[in-house]
Amino acid sequence: MPQTISLIGIPWDEQSSFAKGCAAGPEAIRQALYCESSNTFCEAGLDIAAHPQLQDSGNLVLESGEAARFTIEQAVRGALQSHHKVFALGGDHAVTWPILRAYAEAYPTLNVLHLDAHPDLYDELDGNRFSHACPFARALEEGLITRLVQVGIRTMNSHQQKQAERFGVETIGMNQLDAGMPISFDGPTYLSLDMDVLDPAFAPGVSHHEPGGMTTRELISIIQKLEANLVGADIVELNPSRDLQSVTAMTAAKLVKEVLARLIISESR
Repeated sequence: MPQTISLIGIPWDEQSSFAKGCAAGPEAIRQALYCESSNTFCEAGLDIAAHPQLQDSGNLVLESGEAARFTIEQAVRGALQSHHKVFALGGDHAVTWPILRAYAEAYPTLNVLHLDAHPDLYDELDGNRFSHACPFARALEEGLITRLVQVGIRTMNSHQQKQAERFGVETIGMNQLDAGMPISFDGPTYLSLDMDVLDPAFAPGVSHHEPGGMTTRELISIIQKLEANLVGADIVELNPSRDLQSVTAMTAAKLVKEVLARLIISESR
């Protein structure tokens, strides 16, 4: 029986290091997704909004600190125990660690494809081990991930390079990227997509503008050509306060449709 896909908003940006605003991301994505200037079909021809597998579960109500992480983890765990896939709308990238804690229980051999300008492998940033710059360091320390592939990276510093080597992370930097290359995984795979993997020309509504990123078409191509059993995903780091005429929100909504299509199509693999 096909799994329900729970769309869960996580309006939390407490761990952002440079600029707040990502907590408004889930609402901005939903508004763009249902905007009358477009429609809800993906490029595979599915009407995502009308698809029977999609369930919009609304936004989580979050407190702060450890309580927020606990609520995120419990909500995702509950959805997985109900045999749902989870597609989370962030929020900053700090939301991914508690999500992966729940996912690792359900999928002990979990792979992760991480699309981002930044590795997010800091042991700590400005004294904060729970920063949005640290989620994959925390997940790897806990053994939540069997294989981590990071694509689009263009800000690797010496500390994060050492962390990548320490944890055996596979990195495909922007200077190595061929959008036509197949990215494949054996086993269950989770996709974590940071909007700043895109060049700021295509996604100005992010907190950290990192020139030299992907085009929207390159990113869509990677999603569509991904060879994997996709069991969950998140899209994070949309900051509507820095957006221009909702360009980034509309792009995020487009990506939501394409990722949802992959979550649905993965059912038949």
